[in-house]
Amino acid sequence: MKSLKKHKGVMLVLSSPSGAGKSSICRALLDLDKNLYLSISTTTRKKRPNEVSGIDYNFVTLDEFEYKLSQNNFIEHAKVFNNFYGTDKSIVENKINEGKDLLFDIDWQGAQQLREKMREDIVSVFILPPSKKELERRLKERGQDTDEVVKERMSEATAEITHWAEYDYVIINEDLNLSVKTVLGILHSERMKRIRQIGLGEFVRSISLDN
Repeated sequence: MKSLKKHKGVMLVLSSPSGAGKSSICRALLDLDKNLYLSISTTTRKKRPNEVSGIDYNFVTLDEFEYKLSQNNFIEHAKVFNNFYGTDKSIVENKINEGKDLLFDIDWQGAQQLREKMREDIVSVFILPPSKKELERRLKERGQDTDEVVKERMSEATAEITHWAEYDYVIINEDLNLSVKTVLGILHSERMKRIRQIGLGEFVRSISLDN
């Protein structure tokens, strides 16, 4: 009996204002689903103490980033908090065609560009904080930014949240475990969509009673 080929990969896009819990959700998803791979962005941002180049981001200089951009190497790119971020086009296309699912931890600007170029492959999820007060608490508690930067991120959050309606799904991240389970459910459902099941028509014909 014939069996289905591997599904075409899903591009799972997660966006949120800084501090809403997106990164924590992403880490949990990668631990729980072994067919999900993080799309590693190239960035001009300075590496934080707990980050590893090639795992968290590909850290480059501004000149290096601008050269890659001039060579049309990025499927999307954006400037966020005076730093540049971009996603390598060839890596994404290769993994999707191999049936591997990619997780994108990007902002709304990057998500818009991805939708323009690869709409059928994308599933987008916007993560909201339970409240403005909780968002500010989370930003201060993680201790990575100065008070001035926290204030700037809170100011940017209002503008970022206005893009929630552009996404396929919206989750209020009040409970991390529940949010992770919800996103996993979304991913599993999207994998089963007819358009992503490669060879489905051939399989159906093989089990047809007319054959």
